[in-house]
Amino acid sequence: MESMQPEIRSFVAVGDSFTEGMSDLRPDGGYRGWADLLAGRLAGRAEGFRYANLAVRGKLIGQITGEQVPAAAAMRADLVTLVGGLNDLLRPRYDLGLVRARLEEAVETLAPSCRTLVLMRSPGRRGPVLERYRPRMEALFGILDELAARHGAVVADLYTSQALSDPRLWAEDRLHLTAEGHRRVAEAVWQTLGLAPGWDWTAPLPAQPPPGWARRRLADARFARVHLLPWIGRRLAGRSSGDGRPCKRPELLPWPAGGAGAAADGVPAGPPAGGGPASGRPDGTLRAAGTGQP
Repeated sequence: MESMQPEIRSFVAVGDSFTEGMSDLRPDGGYRGWADLLAGRLAGRAEGFRYANLAVRGKLIGQITGEQVPAAAAMRADLVTLVGGLNDLLRPRYDLGLVRARLEEAVETLAPSCRTLVLMRSPGRRGPVLERYRPRMEALFGILDELAARHGAVVADLYTSQALSDPRLWAEDRLHLTAEGHRRVAEAVWQTLGLAPGWDWTAPLPAQPPPGWARRRLADARFARVHLLPWIGRRLAGRSSGDGRPCKRPELLPWPAGGAGAAADGVPAGPPAGGGPASGRPDGTLRAAGTGQP
């Protein structure tokens, strides 16, 4: 059935690495991600569609609110998505009150500036790290639910999806989604907007035998060496992977139907054969389209 939702002619994405598109690596070395994929589909519904992506990896909610939100509000787009706060809760000195205040400021600024504001309950990779931070995540999501109810925003619930918590949908850095993970998020947001479903983004991946003990230990060692230790080093030095990095699409400009998410880029419009991606890694994860620094 064709959706009766009004056309969305402009879209601004605000946030951190999740919205920048890590780790959905394009052939040219840049990142694609769920926001680009969503923009490509929205462009197919509205002539003259425009899209901006202000997200930058590593940004805290205070930086997002101070640097990206005013610019996004000034664009007066039909649709704005805001994802932030997860980088804050990974910090040892996490201040939930401060995060709440910055989120409130962001939502109070963005909600009146657009027709639809989308907030997200972000997914988490199943495992001990998720369990460690689960209380902080759920407290954050409670704040988002309150703000959405107060300001008329909608919430895309990715957190409760068992499929998106599958480690095979996460890149080697264990912080960012693979290309298939981003594709599912794009479909989830599409459906949250009330648009006709394209496929079941919650469908579980095909069953696969768990990797053996030795392969898991090798994967853990590589993760610690390549990703965890450099991340700790940046935290100790007070640096972020996003320092000095510009956003990838700072202006609200035309975006063609399909855009960076067209099938020509290797990302089909519908679900993969068999209900999910099939290529596997020795450590039990799917092949990541790319990895990057949080």
